[in-house]
Amino acid sequence: MKKLNTTIIYVLSSISLVCCICLGLGVLVALPSFLIANKKLNEAQLHPEDYDAESLKAMQNAKTFALIALSINGIYFLYSLYSLATLDWDSFWLEFEEKMN
Repeated sequence: MKKLNTTIIYVLSSISLVCCICLGLGVLVALPSFLIANKKLNEAQLHPEDYDAESLKAMQNAKTFALIALSINGIYFLYSLYSLATLDWDSFWLEFEEKMN
């Protein structure tokens, strides 16, 4: 039986949550982690008898975590774009520095 390795998905998703405070740019890390998890699950669904049921459950949990990280980063990215569009540049950076402190 084959096992699915969820480590890379968890690592990338965790890094994306840390990068979330940088204008939501963690979406650049969260998206690949979600796509990797989705691809692995699709491959496993084609031949479910070849994969361990426990590792399928673990990969589904990793995919859910990646989706949550992607959602959080996406929302913060959209908020940052909205802030850039509605505020002037100096006010935006002042607000950004306050949040970083």
